[in-house]
Amino acid sequence: MIEAIQAMASVVTDPYLLFLIFATTVLGVIIGVLPGLGATTGAALLLPFTLTMEPVHAITVLATIYVSATFAGSITAILINTPGTSAAAATTFDGYPLAQRGEAGRALGIAVVSSTIGGIFSVLVLCIAAPMLARVAYEFRPPEYFALTLFGLSMLASISAGGTVRNLIGGCFGVWLATIGAEPTTGIERFMFGNYELYEGLAFVPVFIGLFAISELLIQSDRINQVVDTIGMKAVKLPTREDYKRIWKTVARSCGIGTFIGILPAEGATVASMIGYSEARRWSKHKEEFGKGSIEGIAGAEAANNAATGGAMVPTMVLGIPGSGTTAVILVGLMVHGLRPGPYLFTEQVGTVYQIFGAMLIANLMFLFMGLYAAKLFARISLVPLQLLWPIVFALAVIGAYALSSSLLDVWIVLIFGVVGFFARRNGFAVAPIAVGLILGEMVETNFQNSLKMFDGEWWQIPMQPLAAMFLIFAFLGLFGSPILAWIRNKRK
Repeated sequence: MIEAIQAMASVVTDPYLLFLIFATTVLGVIIGVLPGLGATTGAALLLPFTLTMEPVHAITVLATIYVSATFAGSITAILINTPGTSAAAATTFDGYPLAQRGEAGRALGIAVVSSTIGGIFSVLVLCIAAPMLARVAYEFRPPEYFALTLFGLSMLASISAGGTVRNLIGGCFGVWLATIGAEPTTGIERFMFGNYELYEGLAFVPVFIGLFAISELLIQSDRINQVVDTIGMKAVKLPTREDYKRIWKTVARSCGIGTFIGILPAEGATVASMIGYSEARRWSKHKEEFGKGSIEGIAGAEAANNAATGGAMVPTMVLGIPGSGTTAVILVGLMVHGLRPGPYLFTEQVGTVYQIFGAMLIANLMFLFMGLYAAKLFARISLVPLQLLWPIVFALAVIGAYALSSSLLDVWIVLIFGVVGFFARRNGFAVAPIAVGLILGEMVETNFQNSLKMFDGEWWQIPMQPLAAMFLIFAFLGLFGSPILAWIRNKRK
């Protein structure tokens, strides 16, 4: 415990790391206020440029982008009714109406304070819960990891707004992508078509850049000439004492909701914000204000979506199961830098882990001041013409992909998966399940094969293990729980 506290405190005494946190927080806020980018796209674009950094610095950059961009989406959600990130969609319901009434400063003040409290709460939970879960994870063997991974894949049913069936199809497509390359045990070539650069499979980085960044570029291409209505704002005002009295219960509730939702494999800030908003309305004494400018609605959504960021890091670092689309990118960063997620990370790399936690804590405090004193300035960034923004994004995507291994194949992969992501999104499919399926696909195959070796090919021994059986039941309920409940209700009627 003392070592962990010393590691977190060492962040404050490292000038270069502090500079990285500050610069990345500013960049994360900029990315968050630019409609169409967001934390996942920003992290995917920055991932190739972190490969030459020290592991702590690299993961700190990605984690800081995550927390700061998640908050910053609320700035444009309030001022121009356009969420900078999908996690801020629920903030538009009451943020923009409040801004239209001339209270944009009050709305932003509520958003930034709620976001900061949610973010700090989730990081503290991360510091406590992650080591505890890591100790439990020592009991995991290949059968348990196989069942856990299936549970993570089952949660794809609710990861995005694409719908259960479409999300599961996307996840299965991602799992199939993970089979490209040589089979781990026998070395048999699969779907390589004679291209030996694919022998070790698809590289995660170019696939992620294509799915998240290039596909978003193509989606945004039909909004080149879109004009948005802006709201005038003199300054961001701190909430009054009465505001704090009114929202504290909502913030506390949403902190718990967001952290819990974030910890669930494959969930994320978008789901958390929607649930936080709906629960704020459910428990409010002023339901009639929701949709017309309720500060409780803003607080509920913002505290939940930022609390989900720390929560989502728990399964990512302890179990290697991404808690969201952005943590899928962070997971790739961990693996590239040799920090294999799992229980041993918390025994062999304690200092590294808690330095990352400390950096996330400082990032939350930094965007508190940026949100209160620089929101007006950052809001103007959203007025950058798309004709200028997206060529820059495209250039960064191509450069980042090529820099990974100086291979033109990676550039082609970026372009191909950009088109794949574009057509998927145009037809109602989300790209996050594809990315998560790609990461979990390798884990499914490897742990299933190792389980068969343990039990001499007797696969039915897997569900006989208590922990594995528990996760398989959770996976079954995740997939079929809603239809079963609906059937029971119909039978009762």
